Order: sequence, then C-alpha cells, then structure tokens
Amino acid sequence: MGKMVAVHSYKGGTGKTLISTNLAVTLAKHGKKVCLLDLDFRAPSLSTLLKIDKAEYWLNDYLNGVCEIDKALIDLSDRIANQGKFFVGLANPSVEAIRDMSSKDRKWEMRALGRLLSLRNSLLNAKGFDYVIFDTSPGLQYSSINAIVSADIVIVATTLDNSDVEGTRRMLRDLYDLFEKKTEIVLNKVLYDDALRSGRDKLQAMVKDTYEVPLLGVIPCFCDVSRAEGKIIFVHDKPEHPFTRILAEVAAKMDKL
Repeated sequence: MGKMVAVHSYKGGTGKTLISTNLAVTLAKHGKKVCLLDLDFRAPSLSTLLKIDKAEYWLNDYLNGVCEIDKALIDLSDRIANQGKFFVGLANPSVEAIRDMSSKDRKWEMRALGRLLSLRNSLLNAKGFDYVIFDTSPGLQYSSINAIVSADIVIVATTLDNSDVEGTRRMLRDLYDLFEKKTEIVLNKVLYDDALRSGRDKLQAMVKDTYEVPLLGVIPCFCDVSRAEGKIIFVHDKPEHPFTRILAEVAAKMDKL
C-alpha cells in the first residue's frame, strides 16, 4: 500500500517546499513512483522551482471539479533519469487563481476534502503510486487542514527560532492531537555547530520534550543550499552533498513508518 504524506509548517520560511520537493525526488531516485502535489494555493512556488510556465490543467481545476487528477499531473520522470517515476501536480501561480482560491467558502473546502480523500483510490490504488506528497500552505489554512486529514503521515518542518518553536508546539497540541495523525518533526536550518555540539540524541530528546512527537531528521543550515535559491533540485544536481545524504536518510526512515 502506498502512503499519502503531508509536509506542513507553522509559518513560512522553514524550508517546507525545499524538503517536500527534494524528499519526493529522493524517493523517486530510489525506485519509487512518487507524485508531488502543490497545495500551497496562496503562494504557489513549485511551478517556478520546476521551471514550468504553463499547464493544461492545474490542481485548482481538479479541486474545482473541472478535470480528473490524471489531467492535472505532469510526468517529470525524464528529469531524474532513474528507475523511479516522478509526477507533479501544480497550483496555478496566476494572481487571478490565487485570489479565487483565497475566496473559497467552507462548502467548497468540504468538497475539496472529498476530492483529496479520493486520491487514495485514484493514485495509490488505481495508478500504483508509492507516495503522494502534499506540499501544503503554512499555518492553519483550510487547504492545509484538508491535507493533514487526508494524509497517513505528516512531516512538520520547523526551525529552532523561538516563535516557530512556540507556534509549532501550539499547533501540534491544538490541531494534530485532534486528528491523531502519525507525525514526525524535521528540524531545518540548524546551525552546524549547534548540531554537532548537541548531537542527535540530545536533539531527539529536546524534540520529544518540546513537541511530544519523534524527530525524523536534522538538516543543518548549508550556505550552498541557501545560495541555490530554489533554482535547482538539490538532491539531483548535487548527489554527493551532505544535504542529499541527509534527505536519503529521512526518506529511508519514512519508508519504514
């Protein structure tokens, strides 16, 4: 059985999209059939990262009931040149589409939840995907809550910034406990000296004490990852980089959950 995974965060700037994209490509490069869906309709970025200017259908169209999901998927498997398969579904980045998605009411959101839940049958069962990964909006938008409800596993990307720590802890307590989701933390942008000094065991204990959920991975603040400015898929273009090794470890642990 395949898995549906939501990558979420309390606020923007935690590296959520960087993690979801590179995790999806890592899994595909290890032979998995992966579908990455951009559910950040208020600030779509995957189309820019993947250098796709136009699409015949967007995920907006699928959630609006205009098309079925297969029409909104783009096969990018040739970009990673490996045994796995890599498909993406993109959010429409136009200003008009962002305004439209921001104005949806609760009735529409409930219908959209049904469309997301149906992906288990249409993608995992019928199409044989090993993973469907949601890159969500940060915070408590309805689209993010829908993604969390639909997912089997939720990965929360967070940093050691005080406001992020407090907000993430509150979000986990007030929202995640309600849905009883399998949740894991990825600490991102950790200063390298702090990571070395603390060690994984201490960070694991700190995460457990602070958030009461397990630590899936620790990603140091690599300057060259920041300098790339989201212009490349890092794990593909830099296969020998420590960031790529860490994402491979995260993917392997997630595969066992």
